[in-house]
Amino acid sequence: MIIVRTPLRVSLFGGGTDFPEFFSRHGGAVLGTAIDKYIYHTVSHLPSWLFDHKIRFSYRKVELAPDLESVEHTPFREILRYCGVERDVEVNLASDLPSFSGLGSSSSFSVGLIKGLRALQGRAIGQEELARCAIHVERDVLRETVGLQDQVFAACGGLNLVRFSGNGEFNVERIAISPDRMRALNDSMLLYFTGLTRKAQEVEKAKLGKLASNEATLKSMLALVEEAHRVLVGNGDVGALGELLHANWLEKRKLDASVSAPEIDSLYDRAMKAGALGGKLLGAGGGGFMLLLVPPSRQAQVRAALASHHEVKIGINAPGSTVVHA
Repeated sequence: MIIVRTPLRVSLFGGGTDFPEFFSRHGGAVLGTAIDKYIYHTVSHLPSWLFDHKIRFSYRKVELAPDLESVEHTPFREILRYCGVERDVEVNLASDLPSFSGLGSSSSFSVGLIKGLRALQGRAIGQEELARCAIHVERDVLRETVGLQDQVFAACGGLNLVRFSGNGEFNVERIAISPDRMRALNDSMLLYFTGLTRKAQEVEKAKLGKLASNEATLKSMLALVEEAHRVLVGNGDVGALGELLHANWLEKRKLDASVSAPEIDSLYDRAMKAGALGGKLLGAGGGGFMLLLVPPSRQAQVRAALASHHEVKIGINAPGSTVVHA
């Protein structure tokens, strides 16, 4: 049995500029981190001659399929097809956090499954190749409205500045900071579940439909990536990122009305009044997790203000998709 562990991610700056529709003309960049919350795949050979099915997939439900075409879960079916696996396979899925919550879980699913199937076939796959395979499946095969950052963070892990150019080129720049600075950044982050979930594609389609009118906003968000990178690799207080996160959130809200909601605005306003320096809703918007940057000295007040919401503790700079057992 092969077990693959693939991280979820927190996108700090630049989300939206990782779509080819934008970066092919203007360039794009994101600053973010893989986190120590994961999706797990177990992949194993199924001796189908002993059963009345050829493929078994366990997720929210259990599929026992007699052939590839009978698989109901479309991404699972098409990734099997892409990897040349048509029968005699069993896959079980588990996740530390819920789907549709702004942490890139759909791409972590794709990345982890491709890695697991390649391992089952005895084939090694590098991090960037793995990311490119997932991007191809999601955008070209499944025709999903997704950017490129989620696949990169899932495959490569790390705290990174990722630049995008051309028709789909990307460059991963590891952000080299001291362990103390990494710890200070991590200790200033609070992650809260809004209680709302949504399908990112619906929000992203709305944004892309307004791409021409959103170009100036996306360019402003792109400029914030460079500012945040300078702060992060500098010697000043990492709390300075809070003001930039706040500016990023104000810009992101301009992209479409579906990005925020009254419940989200209320959570953010309470956090800011209690002492947060800034924050943003993760992922496309509309629900999921809210990231806040809060100095440790003010975190008790923020936690009290958000006592009705669930906090999830995270660790940043997690490794990319990894076979943890084979």
